[in-house]
Amino acid sequence: MEFRIERGELADAVAWAARVLPTRSPVPVLGGLLLETADGRLSISGLDYEASARIEVPAETVRPGKVLVMGRRLLDVCRVLPEGAVECAVEGSRFTVTGSGAGFGLSVLPLDDCPALPPLPEVLGAVDGQEFAKAVADVAVAAGKDDTLPTLTGIRLGLDKDRMTLAATDRYRFAVRSLAWKPTVADVSADVVVSARRLTEIARSFGRAGMVSLAMDGGSAGFELAGMRTTVRLLDGRLPRHDKLFAMTDPFTAVTDRAPLVEAVKRVSVVADGDSPLQLAFRPDSVLLQAGYEDDVASQRLAAELRGADELTVAFNPSYLMDALASFDTPVVRFELMGPGQRAMVTGHADHERAMRPDGAGQPAHEHLLMSVKPLV
Repeated sequence: MEFRIERGELADAVAWAARVLPTRSPVPVLGGLLLETADGRLSISGLDYEASARIEVPAETVRPGKVLVMGRRLLDVCRVLPEGAVECAVEGSRFTVTGSGAGFGLSVLPLDDCPALPPLPEVLGAVDGQEFAKAVADVAVAAGKDDTLPTLTGIRLGLDKDRMTLAATDRYRFAVRSLAWKPTVADVSADVVVSARRLTEIARSFGRAGMVSLAMDGGSAGFELAGMRTTVRLLDGRLPRHDKLFAMTDPFTAVTDRAPLVEAVKRVSVVADGDSPLQLAFRPDSVLLQAGYEDDVASQRLAAELRGADELTVAFNPSYLMDALASFDTPVVRFELMGPGQRAMVTGHADHERAMRPDGAGQPAHEHLLMSVKPLV
């Protein structure tokens, strides 16, 4: 095996495939990347028990063949190689990488021990890569971190004809984002749960202009774009449906500019230690943010609009509130409030006028539900 390629192209391809490699594994071969070259193409693939990745890039093939090397060591080598053309070859029991006067020799792993890459499931349709990456990021903040509840560490991926719905919850907050996609299968329908960490990595890696193919079967989901292909094992279980939970009957409505609110939450939260809540006291034309207790306190007042009550005070976990606000990129945010200690819905809007309409100017594509906590005494 022998091939030539530019350092940058090799480093990018190795980094993309190495994403799925386990940090530690009792099975050394799972730490390996399989490099195969033939007909002017280089493919690099890796896998662990949860995910697989394969990328194909152009390369000058001198001698076709394949080799299995430790992936993270190869990635380290690629990062320190000088810019320019790189020559790679298998010489005896070593894989050599040389370029611009620098040379490395890496031990190879037995090819017979390399497990086969899982096939891509049936392709169901395609989604815009940039929109998909943004949608996954919008909901991933609400996914759980407790591995003892594995289903809650996932993102629900629902397909219903030409609409895709992503949702995540850790029981204290619930984020939902819907977007259009292009199914290739008639009346497609699916409702599965994918690891939030894995799906975030996948979406980021495909977050470029182009349509990402989505494939799925009973046990895995697959994604493919421009020579890059990855699969991920589905999580067992189902996330709770959000339809009834999101139904807010006669809520109080508050609207304010998002950017000043984000800055105020950051500023006032400095004194909110541990689980100390951040209080929002809404009035018809303002909102007062307060945090802290007897010794260290902070407050800031902002312009806001409140409808349905003369005054209303609610409080939130400041980290959860910050995550929710940061997931929007709209100029204005709207709060639908049921009262202290109850549900609160956050949505983003283009301006105050549409945000203050009774229906919120149509069903938002992105909704983030928070549970409010007991306000400050």
